Formats: sequence, C-alpha cells, structure tokens
Amino acid sequence: MLTRNLSLQLALLLLLMGLQACGGGSDQDDTVSTEPIPTVPETTPPETEGPLTPSPGEAMAFFGPSDVIKIVDGESGFEGNIDSGDRFGRDHDKVGDIDGDGISDLVVGARSDDDGATDAGAVYILFMNEDGTVKSNQKISALTGNFDGELFAGSFFGYGVAGIGDYDGDGIPDIAVSAPASNDVHTVYILHLNSNGTVKSMVKNTDITAFGLSAVGDLNDDGRIDIVAADPGHTNGGAIHLLFFDESSEVIYNDIVTIGEYYGGFGEGLTEGDDFGGRESALLGDLDGDGNKELAVGAFQSDGGIGAIWILSLDSETNQVVDKLKVAPGLSGFNETISTDENPNGTSGGHFGHALVATGDLNGDGIPDLVTGANQYADGVGYIIYLNADKTVKTFTRINSEEGGFDLSLQANERFSRSMSFVGISNTHFRINMGGGANGTGGMY
Repeated sequence: MLTRNLSLQLALLLLLMGLQACGGGSDQDDTVSTEPIPTVPETTPPETEGPLTPSPGEAMAFFGPSDVIKIVDGESGFEGNIDSGDRFGRDHDKVGDIDGDGISDLVVGARSDDDGATDAGAVYILFMNEDGTVKSNQKISALTGNFDGELFAGSFFGYGVAGIGDYDGDGIPDIAVSAPASNDVHTVYILHLNSNGTVKSMVKNTDITAFGLSAVGDLNDDGRIDIVAADPGHTNGGAIHLLFFDESSEVIYNDIVTIGEYYGGFGEGLTEGDDFGGRESALLGDLDGDGNKELAVGAFQSDGGIGAIWILSLDSETNQVVDKLKVAPGLSGFNETISTDENPNGTSGGHFGHALVATGDLNGDGIPDLVTGANQYADGVGYIIYLNADKTVKTFTRINSEEGGFDLSLQANERFSRSMSFVGISNTHFRINMGGGANGTGGMY
C-alpha cells in the first residue's frame, strides 16, 4: 500500500501492480529504463533506452499499474483519529492473519503519537478486507491496547515495526516494535498479540538501537523470523544489527551480528554521515546461486545526500559479509540522476535508499528484484529495480505523480516512498505500501 496525508487526515492507498507483459525471449538487450510503466497492458516489455536481450527462452514479465485504494481517516473503514505530527506510516509491515479471517493484516507505526507523553509513540493494527479497505483497527500505546510497558516523552514507540510470525506458538502472528527513546533505554519489544490486536504479553529487549525494523526471514535456521535493526547513527557511517531471538522471545545478545565500517566483514566503503542502515533492509535471497544470501541495505545520506544501496552477500554460516556492491545513481547500472539540492528540512539530496523491500522475482528472469525510493527527490519517487545476478541493475521504472500510471496527486514535499512494506504477490499482481505525508501527520499509499 501507499499512503499520503491531507492536512490532519491520513490517506492510505493500496497499490496493486498488475502483470503488464509476459512473453518469450527477445533479441533486445536489457538496459536502464527511464520511461514510465505503460498504463495499458502491452504484449511487449516497457519501452527502454536500448534493446532487451534475455537469455534464450527466458520469460519476461513486467508489472504495470492496476489499482490504487485510498483510505482516509473516517473513510474506507479506517478510524484512527490521527493528529498532526503523529507521523503515522513512518514504518509498517505485513503481519499475517491476526483475526483468522483468511486475510493478512498490517502493523503501522505512529512514532510521534502523544498518548501518555509527547512523542511517546503508538502502533496500529489494521485488519484488512480483501479489497484493500480496512475492516477495523486497534491502537496500541501507553493508554490503550493492553500494553503495560512504560513509555516516556520521546520514546518514539513505533519508530520501527515488523511482522515476525507466531513467536509464542499460539497460532496468532506477533510483532516487533522499537522505541529508540531519547529518555529511556533503547528497546525492541516483542508483542505477543490476541486475535483482536491487543497485547497478550510482551518481552522488553533493551540496549538495542533501532530506527527501523525489518523482518528478513530465518537466517539461522531456527524456525523463527529474524530481524534487522537499523542504526544509521552508529559510528563511522552507520550500521545494522542482525537480531536473533530464543524461544522466550528474548534477544540472544551473544549472537547479534553488527555490520558496518570494519564490522561484520564489511571492511571499508562508508564515511561518517552516510546513514548506512537507513530505515529498512531487504533480504533478496541468493542472487547468484552461490549459497550465500544477499541483503540490501540503504545509506540514504551517502554522497552528499544523493543516497545509495549496498547489496551485501552474507556467509551462509556466520552471516558475516563476504562480498558487497554499492548501487547508486550513476553507479552499478542505475542510470539515474538525483540532485544534491537543499531540502526544506535542511538536509540535501534525494535520499535514495531510505526505504526498500524485496519483492521476489518480478520479471521472470530467475533473479529476485527490489523496490526502493528517493523520498526527497521532488515530492518523492518510488523505483522498481530489476537486478542482475551480479547485484547490478538490469533496468528500472519510476512511480511518482507523473510516472508509473497511478495518477498520484502528491503534495509539495510529500516525501512519497519514505517507508515501504510488501504485502504479497500472485501470478498476476503484487501489492506494496509506500508511506509519505506532508506536515508531519504521515500516511501511506
């Protein structure tokens, strides 16, 4: 889903990408696409700057716009009472079917909600209908949702959220929520949920900085979903922390893998202020078939604020970095130009790689693909990036107010694509949420 905000209202849009074209091999060569995805289904791939050459017999499938569903506070089923400055949608994730109706539900952070104290934070469980509207919602904060943890002013509970599957074995999916906290210990909560979205029990894991959380699957093969905690303010340009949990939902501190400049096998390549770690990471899978999984990590302040994505190959046993590649505008096949102009909030550049999600293989070439964005580029731009096995970019398409075919009406400085989550994929469609929202209220498309 994608989201945006109007004044004090939240707008949530469910973005459906439909299968645009599928066919056999062609005699053209894959290069970077700077054209929008066509709005009308074609029998050939989108127009590119150069020819496409898939390998013989390779099926090519491209996704174009299918539908957008807008959810505004008080309409389309959402009743959130969102206030100005709540920053609803700065992080969100697919959770799984909490209420047992057969439809996957969502968790959405509102890290500057003021329940209990200024910027104490909150999260919302959105129970979804099949058509993308909200059936009902449940808020979890210091004052509601049966949350019995103590939050303070500036706790920013909900800065990071992640769906982690069923941690306590009761058949109901659970969630992870971070509170990077200015006045409290930096914390990652594991919240075991009831089927109505309230908290059944919780585990507080302290001394973990997470300005974003990403569920990345089971890296250590213990049957539980593991989490990447974003720590862009870490020394020497930022870091991520790979978190593994035991049967009691407690972090196994001795197993934490920190990756950054001179950490976790990364070696060199970052500079102070790069904000490596971004707000989200994305586990792509094994791109090149060597048995090691690739993890995409943003560094949105890299190169003067232009931004970058590092694609890391992780050792299958130790989860240490054994290889890496930097993808950035003008580098590694990403033939895009993003300015370094000053932004209204005092930062510079387009912040490419601020958020990103893995989508699986979208174009049928056997290689997983990636969706990301540059939320400070104009009013925000989303990118669908088709990858090669060597981690470089094969081609890409844009989604913004003028391209992509969704007829989005973005506000000035909307910061569209600031946050992302992947809802799911079928043979003909995939669904994705993209967050944004001007004036601090927040929201998602």
